Amino acid sequence: MTTFDRCERLMWAGRGAAYAGSFARLCAYPVPQLLDAAEVGPGVRTLDVGTGPGTAAAAACGRGASVTAVDAELTMAQLAMQAAPEADVRVAALPELPFGDGEFDAVVANFVLNHVGQPKVALAELRRVVRPNGWVALTVWAVPPAPGRALLGRAIQAAGAVRPAHLPAGLASGEEFSRDESGLTGLMASAELHEVVCETVRWDHRASAEEWWGGPAAGVGFSGQIVQSQTLRIRAEIKRHFDLLSAEFAGEDGMLTLSHAALLVRGRR
Repeated sequence: MTTFDRCERLMWAGRGAAYAGSFARLCAYPVPQLLDAAEVGPGVRTLDVGTGPGTAAAAACGRGASVTAVDAELTMAQLAMQAAPEADVRVAALPELPFGDGEFDAVVANFVLNHVGQPKVALAELRRVVRPNGWVALTVWAVPPAPGRALLGRAIQAAGAVRPAHLPAGLASGEEFSRDESGLTGLMASAELHEVVCETVRWDHRASAEEWWGGPAAGVGFSGQIVQSQTLRIRAEIKRHFDLLSAEFAGEDGMLTLSHAALLVRGRR
């Protein structure tokens, strides 16, 4: 396990409910397109890797697929069991999945490659467990981030927050890839996946300011770890700047409209 992976395990430990109450709705948006890309339908043996609270697993079950789902975090897996009671939900993590070669017809991973220290190795594992001619489909956040996704980072920067020492600066040398259509297509090809197609998915996420702040305030994700590691004074400054910057996205009803962009890619083994 890499330093990046260890940090991710600690970052998400026990935060299933906090994630479900904050960023889960945001990350659910591309799920229908993701399942379409993997050609998930009735009877298709589908593996949902990094299932989180089970959004994609439940949607795949709703299509009549035979679903297995895994997540590295127990509290996420417990939520997934509730969301998708028909699925076989287990605690497991990349890059070593407890399945045989070619065990599934389709493999999906919604915003999971962002959270592994060795994306190439992880992608090779996804390829291993899908059958020949089966599809691997996944999403990652696009870089640079869309304005809605950049809001929290802007507030953190404006407050002069210091990056905590336990958060790695990035992936190890040789592991990073360009978070654009060309970079993700190249990564899929390097894993010997074929017929690779990548597109950018854009959407506006509607949320209250309280919901959007609730995730980082609870330590969810990278931004949440930064917020929680600050002094009380700096945390208050981050919140103050968040409130000021949120006005750019607020409508007459007070709700925020936050634009986001993700890369959706599929490739066939």
